[in-house]
Amino acid sequence: MTAILKDIGETLSAALPGAVTETHIAYDELTVCVEASRILDVLTFLRDDPACLFYSFIDICGVDYPAREKRFDVVYHLLSPKHNTRIRVKAMVAEWEPIASAHNIFPAANWFEREAYDLLGIVFSGHPDLRRILTDYGFEGHPLRKDFPMTGFVEVRYDDEQKRVVYEPVRLNQEYRNFDFLSPWEGNPNYVIPGDEKAKQG
Repeated sequence: MTAILKDIGETLSAALPGAVTETHIAYDELTVCVEASRILDVLTFLRDDPACLFYSFIDICGVDYPAREKRFDVVYHLLSPKHNTRIRVKAMVAEWEPIASAHNIFPAANWFEREAYDLLGIVFSGHPDLRRILTDYGFEGHPLRKDFPMTGFVEVRYDDEQKRVVYEPVRLNQEYRNFDFLSPWEGNPNYVIPGDEKAKQG
């Protein structure tokens, strides 16, 4: 299997000079890092070339590295039923830097790109309908970014007087919690939960 994956990586690098920046194999899967500007060339080659035939599209996802200049990895997973192999294609993009949509090559990429846009804010140029898919209308921000606040920006509740759902800024009414240690889950070292003595003996 490793020899087949190595051959695929070498074939891709030779066929598209300058597009592939790095290849490596881990856990019987080939990872190919490519230039974002060449992503469509790479995906088309992987789908159509007889040595590859990665025509089964699995998914697109994103990884957030906020401290990095090119903040996001856009990651494509493909399967070649002909060769029974999988490949991972990575392209780095900066925040708000668009990457070309793959929906013309793999129609199934449509909703995955919408998800990556919704949750991470990755922009796919040429997408036919790039709008949110999982969050609500008017949602602010992208919840899978590592700098997105855990509380979010708004809270949703049903207002019985207005007879509708209302959106309000998040209010944290309790700034600090007071622990009275009445619950064993709060970690009072003097409170022994029945059965703990067995663990200490072991």
